[in-house]
Amino acid sequence: MDINYAIFRRRIFAWYAKHSRLLSWRNTGTTIDPYRVWVSEIMLQQTTTKTVEGYFERFVKRFPTIAELAAAPIDEVNRLWEGLGYYRRCVQMQRAAQEIVTRFGGVFPNRRDDVLSLPGIGRYTAGAILSIAFDQRQPILEANTIRLHARLLALRADPTQNEANTLLWNFAEEILPQKNTGRFNQALMDLGSLVCTGQEPQCISCPVVQFCETAKQGLQSKIPYQKIKEKKEYRTEVALLVRKQGKILLIRYPEGVRWAGLWDFPRAETDAELPNHIAEDPKLRERLALMTGHRLEPESLIETIKHSVTRFRITLLFFTGTDRGKISLTENIENTKPYELQWVTPSELHRIPLNSTGRKLVQNINQKTLW
Repeated sequence: MDINYAIFRRRIFAWYAKHSRLLSWRNTGTTIDPYRVWVSEIMLQQTTTKTVEGYFERFVKRFPTIAELAAAPIDEVNRLWEGLGYYRRCVQMQRAAQEIVTRFGGVFPNRRDDVLSLPGIGRYTAGAILSIAFDQRQPILEANTIRLHARLLALRADPTQNEANTLLWNFAEEILPQKNTGRFNQALMDLGSLVCTGQEPQCISCPVVQFCETAKQGLQSKIPYQKIKEKKEYRTEVALLVRKQGKILLIRYPEGVRWAGLWDFPRAETDAELPNHIAEDPKLRERLALMTGHRLEPESLIETIKHSVTRFRITLLFFTGTDRGKISLTENIENTKPYELQWVTPSELHRIPLNSTGRKLVQNINQKTLW
């Protein structure tokens, strides 16, 4: 590919000066806080900019420094993250903050190897932080720049595969200027987000269209490579509103499972085909017992919610339930350790980090005054 890099960079900078996105984590002063850059980049992983903006402001207001994030109770951190999804990011970010306090005196490191050694930080995030906060000549590749670079190169291959991915990283490094690298990287991300979009890219508005091999060949709808979508899997789950002496039973998901670290109503998959068969489903009772260590029984259907998690399309049936007491060790034939449990009052639910459907159920119960 024949690109005059000097002209390419000038046009990118000129376009960015007029069209840059006004984002709350972008500092306008001369000093850029790497902590704010880091938090924003972790939040933006697999999450839209529009969604992140409100979360970012609340998060850094409550935890304005690395030290305050490191010292916070994990439930409080998770509560502020609630609704962003991919909760492992949040846990890893706090662990990284604790390492920064321990290993680097609470100051975000500026050496690439040190940054990469922190939990939850890979090549892209390290490059973004080091270039934006420290103006180091580090390349980045994320969804917007992958699409932009793939089109500039007319790359038909899957960008996640080794050879194609290496090609994109090399190109991302080659085009970098010697200074103002962070500004240049942000300009590329904005260009990919605003102009070189996934559907119907605005090539007429692109400042570097003359260098774009995809535009020359009219292949915008075919590049970048699109993976075949996974087949949807449908499942039905049951969540229980179990009450006792004015309190409600909650479970906390352990490490290694969906929603790790968050609280929820006791919930498990059911094999029953109809809601009126739920109470008689022995597999459901067994799953709930192994999860909680209690013999829980569904009673009356409160409501139904449909939602998606990755490739799964889930019908969630919310029932009232009864706790018939703890199961014995001999009954736990799989010898599994139950999840952490707690009984809370309805007024305490606002401070407890719940998964998204758990929070929706709480809101719906509040509206129906079912406590």
